[in-house]
Amino acid sequence: MNVNFSNYTRTENKVHFEFVRGFYKQIESNGYVYDQVLRLPYCEFDKRFLPDRFIEGECPYCHFPKARGDQCDNCSRVLDPTDLINPYCVICHRTPVIRESRHWFFDLPKLAGSLKDYVEGNKNFPENARNFSLGWLKEGLKPRSLTRDNHWGIPAPFKGAEGKTLYVWMEAVLGYVSATKEWAKKIGTTGLWKKFWLDPESRNIHFIGKDNIPFHTIVFPGLLMASGDSYNLPWQVSSTEFFLFDGEKFSKSRGVGVWMDEALELESSEYWRYALMSLRPELKDTNFTWEEFARKVNTELNDVVGNFVHRTISFIQSSFDGKVPEFDLDLEAPVIATINGYREKVTGSLENFRLKEGLENVVDLAREGNRYFNDREPWRKIKADKLAAAQALGTAIQFVAAIGDMIYPFLPETSKKIAQSLGRHGIRNWSQKTLSFVKPGTRIRPMPPLFHKVSSKDLRSKLDKIRKRKPIETQD
Repeated sequence: MNVNFSNYTRTENKVHFEFVRGFYKQIESNGYVYDQVLRLPYCEFDKRFLPDRFIEGECPYCHFPKARGDQCDNCSRVLDPTDLINPYCVICHRTPVIRESRHWFFDLPKLAGSLKDYVEGNKNFPENARNFSLGWLKEGLKPRSLTRDNHWGIPAPFKGAEGKTLYVWMEAVLGYVSATKEWAKKIGTTGLWKKFWLDPESRNIHFIGKDNIPFHTIVFPGLLMASGDSYNLPWQVSSTEFFLFDGEKFSKSRGVGVWMDEALELESSEYWRYALMSLRPELKDTNFTWEEFARKVNTELNDVVGNFVHRTISFIQSSFDGKVPEFDLDLEAPVIATINGYREKVTGSLENFRLKEGLENVVDLAREGNRYFNDREPWRKIKADKLAAAQALGTAIQFVAAIGDMIYPFLPETSKKIAQSLGRHGIRNWSQKTLSFVKPGTRIRPMPPLFHKVSSKDLRSKLDKIRKRKPIETQD
């Protein structure tokens, strides 16, 4: 999918284990951890306590019938297993009994005042993150359970907690820090992680779904505060609304959705990157359908962006021997101002983490290019007024260059193809006002069409065939 990682890691790695255990010993010594005997659901048939996702039942808040023991998927409330109404074991579906077990807790309420100041004072939070967090604070924070009666995970570091592990949600968020420590260690500069987490000039930004808001605006910042060290708290939590598939929530067990290997077999990553970013649920829930995927690709990516780029480059090839003709840029000052205006729009969208909005601005710039091309009619003027046609094509190629530069964060392969056609290399500096200027005489290399149209019917059919052959491949 053309996603590159400085450090691709998992929370099973040794650096994470060591960091998390040391971190929790530190906040325990600071007075933010205590233990308590609890009455917890226990399955007598499976002979185990039922934490988190091993128990389901009715949500006490919204009465969703299949809420999990750690969170309700319907209302996004964070729950404890004992909060559930009519609970049952997800393994055997029997009703559990209640037994006593000693567990350790993070005293989150101690930090309520500091967290309230942090949420109210952070002007970068989107509205949904701010409102959700302030609602949590208004209801009153509760201590967060730190341990579980599990046989896997990170062993709890507290005295008397032998045989217990840390609750995954209370250690996984610390992976943001440990992943940076692991990266610094890998590149041979162990202390460099501090630049990102302890340098006041650094900013950490999180991209999440709205159901994970409280762990990133309340729990994670609370843990960092409790450490007593001067960690940088989340500066921005770019939290999207829900993304649905044909009106349903994605579910691997029920086959609702498209998996990465399937997606890349159906179409190249550029098509998926475009569709998913242009449908990104930044302000409201968004529904993916094959018809909408086809519409996005066909009418926007292909007909607007691809068509404009291809006909401009093709016309220069056919009418000016593959070289940008002589033209007077001073005569096109309003057009260049329009192009620069779009660069500012795209930059602003990216700086505010509005990927959907930024991509829409790039497409709108292509629409402006198409409009300019149609208004100047170089295919007509080439016969009677070659200078006017040259002026039109010399200006149109400036649109193409700007589109190639601005589309890079979204569609890197498309950007590289445009750059290669223009004889350019590397990522351009967006701050230069002359960024999109392509000089007369520049050799333009031929380029095949950037995209092709797709059919929702064909995509469904192809996906069915992929899934029908999967069991055979598994058997092999």
